[in-house]
Amino acid sequence: MLDRRRLLLGGAALALSGCKVFDSAGQGDSALRRLFASHEGLTRTAQRAVIGDRLAPEFSEADIAQGQRPNGSTDPQGTEYRRMAETAFRDYRLTITGLVETLTTLSLADLTALPSRTQITRHDCVEGWSCIAKWQGVPLGTVLNLAKPNLTARYAVFHCFDAIERSLSGEVFYYESIDLIDAYHPQTILAYAMNGAPLPVANGAPLRLRVERQLGYKMAKYVHTIELTDSLATLGYGKGSYWADRGYEWYAGI
Repeated sequence: MLDRRRLLLGGAALALSGCKVFDSAGQGDSALRRLFASHEGLTRTAQRAVIGDRLAPEFSEADIAQGQRPNGSTDPQGTEYRRMAETAFRDYRLTITGLVETLTTLSLADLTALPSRTQITRHDCVEGWSCIAKWQGVPLGTVLNLAKPNLTARYAVFHCFDAIERSLSGEVFYYESIDLIDAYHPQTILAYAMNGAPLPVANGAPLRLRVERQLGYKMAKYVHTIELTDSLATLGYGKGSYWADRGYEWYAGI
């Protein structure tokens, strides 16, 4: 996946002092990267001031022109995940933990029995493609309320079944986070169905995040645990998500 900072900010880097500065943007400890990252909070604040609580555009079924193209991982190979997939995720459990009053565990049947929301929205990928699909799931806020978040909780962290890479220290599983403002937005759902059918494995079965006002890489698939926390400093490299740790924006608003 291309580094968006190289594409969007290359001109500014070259203007600073030529190609050596620009080349450094690909390095995790780059001063240039730190410069742009330092402005992300300002960007997020400005964007939220403009859009407020506005909903992302929703469409009609006639606008669904193709199947939803999978993004990211498409077929987790972990033993536990494969075992659950073979039984249509009968033994799947979602855990809500961290800064909550009540550690909460929900089966897929529990989740589908909760009040649901259906929305037809556009998925915009950082790679430049988009798809419109119909999603059905439970509002994330409904699930969080079952666990009763503490007043100190600021972020919802999503831990996933898909191993995105392997290193000398072992497998690195996908992780993502959003703040509780986005977590309680009415269009932020934990989706278990797509286009009128159970969520396919390639699209994140049995449960994936839909946070419709952000880019596709924010929408974690194969979610098994939601952890509420007051800081992202100990998650990955401290930037808040797998891709943010590798140079992308944490707040990927559109």
